[in-house]
This record gives sequence, structure tokens and C-alpha cells, in this order.
Amino acid sequence: MPSIAIPVPTDPYPGSPILTDDDIYIFNEGNHFRLYEKLGAHVTTVDGQEGTYFAVWAPNAEYVAVIGAWNNWHSGHNPLKARGDSGIWEAFVPGVVKGASYKFHVSSRFHAYKEDKTDPLGIMYEVSPGTASIVWDRAYTWNDEAWIESRMQRQSLHTPMSIYEVHLGSWMRVPEEGGRSLSYREIAPRLAEHVKRCGFTHIELLPITEHPFFGSWGYQTTGFFAPTSRYGTPQDFMYFVDHLHQQGIGIILDWVPSHFPTDGFGLSYFDGTHLYEHADPRKGFHPDWGSYIFNYGRNEVRSFLISSALCWLDTFHLDGLRVDAVASMLYLDYSRQPGEWIPNQYGGNENIDAIMFLRQFNTEVYKNFPGVQTIAEESTAWPMVSRPTYVGGLGFGFKWDMGWMHDTLSYFRRDPIFRRFHHNELTFRGLYMFTENYVLALSHDEVVHGKGSLLDKMSGDVWQKFANLRLLYSYMYGQPGKKLIFMGSEFGQWREWKHDESLDWHLMMFPSHRGIADTLADLNRLYVSEPALAELETDPDGYEWIDANDADNSTYSFLRKARSNGDQILVVMNATPIIRENYRVGVPRGGWWEELFNSDAKEYWGSGIGNAGGVMADDQPSHNRPFSLTIDLPPLGALFFKSRG
Repeated sequence: MPSIAIPVPTDPYPGSPILTDDDIYIFNEGNHFRLYEKLGAHVTTVDGQEGTYFAVWAPNAEYVAVIGAWNNWHSGHNPLKARGDSGIWEAFVPGVVKGASYKFHVSSRFHAYKEDKTDPLGIMYEVSPGTASIVWDRAYTWNDEAWIESRMQRQSLHTPMSIYEVHLGSWMRVPEEGGRSLSYREIAPRLAEHVKRCGFTHIELLPITEHPFFGSWGYQTTGFFAPTSRYGTPQDFMYFVDHLHQQGIGIILDWVPSHFPTDGFGLSYFDGTHLYEHADPRKGFHPDWGSYIFNYGRNEVRSFLISSALCWLDTFHLDGLRVDAVASMLYLDYSRQPGEWIPNQYGGNENIDAIMFLRQFNTEVYKNFPGVQTIAEESTAWPMVSRPTYVGGLGFGFKWDMGWMHDTLSYFRRDPIFRRFHHNELTFRGLYMFTENYVLALSHDEVVHGKGSLLDKMSGDVWQKFANLRLLYSYMYGQPGKKLIFMGSEFGQWREWKHDESLDWHLMMFPSHRGIADTLADLNRLYVSEPALAELETDPDGYEWIDANDADNSTYSFLRKARSNGDQILVVMNATPIIRENYRVGVPRGGWWEELFNSDAKEYWGSGIGNAGGVMADDQPSHNRPFSLTIDLPPLGALFFKSRG
């Protein structure tokens, strides 16, 4: 980025045009959640001179300066001045304008530590491997008012949310240009068209917060307030969000407040002390990821993190945050052996500081942005993750159902001949499915590190693998809970996801893969159009087993119900390749039951076994219901019937 060479003063420019004493007080108190408006670098005018105001928190520094091309990266030209005992260093530098690269030179009071640091609240950064921050702004004219006004209705507990998980850098590439990734502006119309064609209501982005190592997929974040510059400027990302909103698509961001990388230019050991992280490695170092863990007990760190969350919702108009690795935050002994962790003050393994932080985070998010949602990736049985803080919960809107994912994939890996002995892998969820507000997630974690793609996990020959995957998706959409599927799985990619390659879009030329895509698209449209499948997803009144015990035939049948119009949808699954002719299923109503969906339809590359559009209920009782249907169950197939009276 270009910068202007200017004369540089040897002393900080007097006065603070942005940071007030009240800002400092509530920051040190741990209650300032708009730090992105105050700290970092902000272009402004002082006494008629245009320049940039710089401010950074480094309480254990004895000297801080801002360095850049305008002063030949020399730490002696533009020192910052300490603001009382707040720990904040600040200065206004005339002539430094938008586009200038900069870092903070920090000289500590301890251990003769000196380091050039990127701005923790940087708006934009150099493209990796560059590590400097860039003076920028977040000015943008938005055109998504209609979406924002309707957002609360579009993503409540009672409305369908079908989420397409995306890694922007590998979704689609440009082979004729060396396989480069698409920019934010290039990908926006293509992704929106694909998402609408597939029927998803939302996308979820793997972290696009700035990160130095592309292979971390964004989960090792250094820029908690900036979209990665790999794909463009902050305004380019705003255009991406704006365009998707105008197409009726919501956007959720993977946000990572659980840890940060150890790179010397980043947050680690920021002022010569463990400022953002715990000093004791038993609490401050993550053994699995080789990263540092935030010190949630420090007031200023909580202000920093919650400000990051609100920045994405405020200035970038995002619709939700999925918080990564919540379990690693909640447990002091997470992934640690005895003797490698420190109990809390009550002798337990709960991280009380992290619990209080998560409750404060959720409280602030919902108070300031009531139309958004927060989602926890929490893999244990921690209670009330998605319950309000005022009843003792963590306050999240939703929680990923990791148990459902594990049991379901275990079941579908099994040869159908053995599934009768593992029938409970699909019924066990009935014991807990309403204890939280769940998202059923088949995420990127299930298609990497040698696990194979979803299609490749399925048992059987090629036809059976495709049939099993269609059955898996049918079961997923029949179950209560929001839905999430990682990119590539919507058309049955054979190979694992690779972050440095494009998806295998050429597979869409084959009927088998188009059948997977069409199956999912029809399930999404059914999910959106039928209140019985979404309205009571978090309410036991919306679900009723018909038969959970037919293990010998590996069949499952249950009802989904709507509150608003009394609709009922019957879902019947056959998890074997044997056609079940004249299979009787009890139903609560007589009359015509329309066959809304058949995963074995020929249009999906199935065998075409079905019921000619529907079945008339018999007066013969079955399964403790006054009526019953006699149906033909397709092999490795699922049927959805709707009562038409």
C-alpha cells in the first residue's frame, strides 16, 4: 500500500481526538465493548491537519512508537505517550493517511524485550506473509435494510435455518490463473446463486478473521477485527455481505475467542509480559493446537474479545457468531493429564473466568443485536449451553449436536446387515433432543485428516453409498434441529476437502452426484415450506415416535408437527437395501397422506420404489394409533408423508 513521506515530529502530538477518560475507565473495568471505535488506527483531523490517531494497550511497556514507511520504520521518530496509568499509549501523527502500513514498536520494562507488533485492533493487514497493519476505514453504504429489518423473523427458534458451511479460499478457484482463490466481490454472486439453487437459508464462514497461516483455515487468528486481505479490502467483504443479504441469505461467522497463535508479531507476550494470555502454561498454553489461551479473568481482555464480536455484528452486518471450541474454554483440564492443570478455587475443573466471559459475551450480543444468533461448538454434556443466563445457562442461542453427528456417522458406516444390532445409534438422541436448542452439523471437521468425505464414509457399493447419503440427509431433515452441511457434501464429493484446492465441481455432470444435489435442494425447500418441520424444532410437542423399536427391519418412523396450522408429517426410513412391501405404519389421522418426498426417486438416481404420490389411511389400528398406512418402503430410502385429511 502507498504511503506519503512526511516530516516527523520527535514528540507525540498533544491531545486525544478520540479516546475519552470515560472510555479508559470502562475499558479498564472490562465493560468497553466498542474498542474498535477507539483503539487502533483512525484517520482524523486535528487542528486542521489530516493524519492518523494511534492507540494501543501495552501497560508494561516503557516505550511505544508507531513505525511505518513514512518514517523508514524507525522507532525513534513517532513515540506514543502513555495515557496516565491506563496502560494505553497514544499519539496523533499528521500526514499519515489511509493506505499507510504500520506497526507498533514495543519496548518492555521487563527482560529487555523489544518487538515490532501488528495492531491488535487493526482494520486491515498486509497479505500474508506480510504482517504489518494498514491504516484503513470501515466506510460503506449499505443496501440490506430489508434483510436487517426481517432478520429476527428469519432466524428465530421457530423458523428454518439451513446452513451451508464455506471456506472461501477453496470453494471455487480460477484454474486459468494459477488456481487462485476468488475475491470477495467475485465470489459473492456465484455463491449466492449456488446457495439459492440448493435452498440453503444461511452460510457459515470458516474464520475470515485475519490469520497468517492459510493452512489453519482461519482458526489461528491474529486480526480479530479485520477480514483477511487475501480476498480484498474490508469494503470488499462488506459488499459480499451486502450482496448475500439482498439475495435473502444470512451469514454466520466462525469466531475464535478460545486461543490465538504464538507468532511474535501478534498478541503473544505483547508488552514483554503475558498480557492477553495466562502466564502459567497450565492455563495459558493449549497442548493440542500449540497456541495461547486468553486470560478471561483480565478485564481488558474481556473488553477486547467482546468488542471483536460486536464489531463483526455492527460494522460488517453479520447475522450470527458460531463460537469455536467452547469445550476447551469451559474445562481447565481439557486435553490435559493429571498434574498438567490447575483446579479452580473450589477444587473443580470448571474455568469460572471463561464461564463468566461467555455469559457476558452472549448478554452483550443479544442486548445490542437482538436479531442475531450465537452458536456454540460444545462437544460435552455441559448443561444449559443454549439456555438464558438468567436461569443459569451460558446464554447461547444454539449448540451443535456433536453426539448426533458421532452416532449417526457411526451408524451409516455400518453394513446394513449389522445395523439391527446398533439400532439405538439413531434412537438415542430421543432421550436428549430437546435439552438444548440444537444445530445438526455435518461440518468440515468430518471430511478432513483422513476421515474421508461423507459419501466415502457410507457403506456398500457405489449405488448403496449414494442411497445411504440420500437417506442420511433425509434423516437429518426429518429430525428436530437446525441444519448445517459443509461445502462439497451437497453434491457428494468423493475425496476429502483440501483447503488449497477447489471443490470438484465437475462431478455435477454425473446423474449420481446431481441426484445428491437435487435431494438436498428438495429437502431444503420442504424444510422451508412446511411449518411442521421447523416450527417446533426446540419443543417436545413437535415430535412423536411412531415406532422406534423395529430393529429387526432397521426401520424408523416418527411424526413432525406444526403448532400454527396443525399439520403433521410422517417420516419413515428403511436403513437396509431390502424393499419393504406392504409395510404398515400407524398414524393418528385418517384420510389421504400425500407422499411429499421420496429419497429413492429416479430423479435422485434411486430405484424409483414408492407409493404413486400417496396412500389412503386404513381404519386398521397400528402402533397404538387409530389408523394406519400400508406402504412400500424403498431400499435405503426415506419417505415423507403429509396428512391431507
